[in-house]
Amino acid sequence: MRVRLFAGHGYGEDILSAPDLVAQAYAGGVPIGGELAAGEASPKFLAWAMQDALSAPLQRMQIIKVWTDEGATREHVYDVACSGSAVPDTATHRCPNNGATVSIETCETEPGSGAAQLKTLWSDPDYDASVNAAYYVRVLENPTCRWSTWDAIRNGTPPNPAIEPVLQERAWTSPVFIKTP
Repeated sequence: MRVRLFAGHGYGEDILSAPDLVAQAYAGGVPIGGELAAGEASPKFLAWAMQDALSAPLQRMQIIKVWTDEGATREHVYDVACSGSAVPDTATHRCPNNGATVSIETCETEPGSGAAQLKTLWSDPDYDASVNAAYYVRVLENPTCRWSTWDAIRNGTPPNPAIEPVLQERAWTSPVFIKTP
């Protein structure tokens, strides 16, 4: 999978369809590993993921926010893009199930509504300009068989009951840091 993340204060929705999206993203913000000064309003996070041509379709894209509160580390996971034109629930920030399944007997997949790419412009609904935070992207593929399940099928034996037979491959980025003045 290929995954990109940028943060900036001036991104508009039109950037998502711009032919020079990456150039605009660099010009108007910071990429992964970068620091962006906090502003009054939440920065816009431009997240873009592309499927590996030899792997399963993408199921969902998440932005994970990490910060400290009175010395304790906090984390919040937001689903920001869902496959099949679904949208995250506004209360839970989670994508609906996309219907992708795997047969444990054959490892054949029922792809549901996976996507070749997911792209979004997102703002943190819980943004606090007085708190330093880090944001990174995690992308999950539709489920597939684990290698040990493939081996069990080839050997004509049941999968090892101590190991989950199915997994969801994932990729993640380095963070973008939002720093208070």
